[in-house]
Amino acid sequence: MTLGVLVVDDDFRVASLHRAYVERVEGFRVVGEAHSGSEALDEVAARRPDLMLLDIYLPDISGLELLRRLRRGDGPSTDVVVITAARDSATVRESLQGGTLSYLVKPFSFARFSEVLTAYRAMRHKLSAQQGEVSQREIDELYAAVRSEPQRELPKGHSPQTLGLIVETLRGAGDALSCEEVARRSGISRATAQRYLSHLARIGRVELSLRYGSGRPEHRYRWP
Repeated sequence: MTLGVLVVDDDFRVASLHRAYVERVEGFRVVGEAHSGSEALDEVAARRPDLMLLDIYLPDISGLELLRRLRRGDGPSTDVVVITAARDSATVRESLQGGTLSYLVKPFSFARFSEVLTAYRAMRHKLSAQQGEVSQREIDELYAAVRSEPQRELPKGHSPQTLGLIVETLRGAGDALSCEEVARRSGISRATAQRYLSHLARIGRVELSLRYGSGRPEHRYRWP
């Protein structure tokens, strides 16, 4: 499943950077780019993106006003992640009330950006595969996956860059990997890979399974 993304930012250079970020994350493609609120509404109607990356500061209407128009039905439905320099409580509160899935404050690392998009894709996949009603626990897990901030949860001595490298390795594999396989593909030591994989398993960001054979069972890790 490839998800279409609309990038909305008044700064052409920033929009280009966000486009490049999107294209580095597996399972996503940029379907359009807009530099004003009116352009964004036109692009939503024409491109019908799955996800919008929305800046708050736009030259004609604010991103919050754009969000309000989308939520009252001015165009097809699209999920929204806010990407902005605005960090005042009123803006954050209104964006949450408008149903945004996540809120990224500029500047941010590619690792953080990748985490948000990857969690969003996993949420979409789980919802599309779900049959019938969803339990409260499953709902909580879906919301927490997109709105969590894994870099702030890193134990002391762990770096966001190494975490991002391991996440990219797991995502690109498409199947479960052992600790040794992750270390080899990432170009890091086995001990380092084990620390980060244990952390990801502990916070529920990877699926952990056991492969049985002769001797001790092998731990295998898979990005959901």
